[in-house]
Amino acid sequence: MIRNYKLLNEKITECPSSESTIQVIISPDDIEKRQLIDELKLDEHTLNSSLDPDELSRLEFEPRHIALIYKRPKNFMYEGKIVFKIASTGLYLFQDKLLIVLSEDIPIFDNKLFLKVLSLPDLLLKMINRSIFHFLEHLRTINMISEELEDKINTSMENSYLLNLFTLGKSLVYYLNSINSNGVLLEKLRLNNAKIGFNQQELELLEDIIIDNNQCYKEAEIYSNILASLMDARASIVGNNLNVLMKTLNIITIGIMVPTFVVSAFSMNVHIPLEDYPFSFWIIMAFAAISVMGFFFFWKKKKW
Repeated sequence: MIRNYKLLNEKITECPSSESTIQVIISPDDIEKRQLIDELKLDEHTLNSSLDPDELSRLEFEPRHIALIYKRPKNFMYEGKIVFKIASTGLYLFQDKLLIVLSEDIPIFDNKLFLKVLSLPDLLLKMINRSIFHFLEHLRTINMISEELEDKINTSMENSYLLNLFTLGKSLVYYLNSINSNGVLLEKLRLNNAKIGFNQQELELLEDIIIDNNQCYKEAEIYSNILASLMDARASIVGNNLNVLMKTLNIITIGIMVPTFVVSAFSMNVHIPLEDYPFSFWIIMAFAAISVMGFFFFWKKKKW
């Protein structure tokens, strides 16, 4: 799928393909890939890397264009669980055109960053900046989910909450790697700014993006360290909750068994004392009650 846009009065406007200067290519098939490779001379490996979620961010200079791949976050539901994953996006900057290659159909110009776009290099930088803000939004979501899971783990013995916590920790590791990879890409953009043709305003934007990315990395690192350091403690909480439950069940079981033994002893089909007494039933109940109180007194004294 290909969508065509152009810059009109510093805004991104949809237009016919003949007028487009911005093309968004979504999950291209083999025919579309071959067309891009043959007509625009895109490198086949780089094009495939744009759709590979495991590909690292990188910058490459081709004879007719500049190619860069950066990482962005995505999330989806899997069997009722929120799973945070990473996707790659390819940007191909020509002299008069910008190609954006995506692996899925998502809104990409929905942020206030794109209300005013001065040039194609400016749009390229804002695409990366949008990804950083997207990472920050996901990090805050992960933090909120982590706090909710922590509260549930404190009162629950189910492994599902703990497994969800492990999933969040794994997602944070992927996020750290991706944000760091984007940071390397941004440094390369700064070092090669003259080659790319950034003006002074775009250079200032690039510096701001680098600072935002570093802050994003620090925030992800803090969340990851906190989650990792508390993981063992939260696992111990689940085990401790189980021990408390077993202790409570043992108290109830023994508390029931002691008077049951007393009553059973007096209900045997043999000659027993008190069988001729009119108040024998209440005497036996009193023995049962005394046995229960004696058991609880013994339990408290031993501090079990």
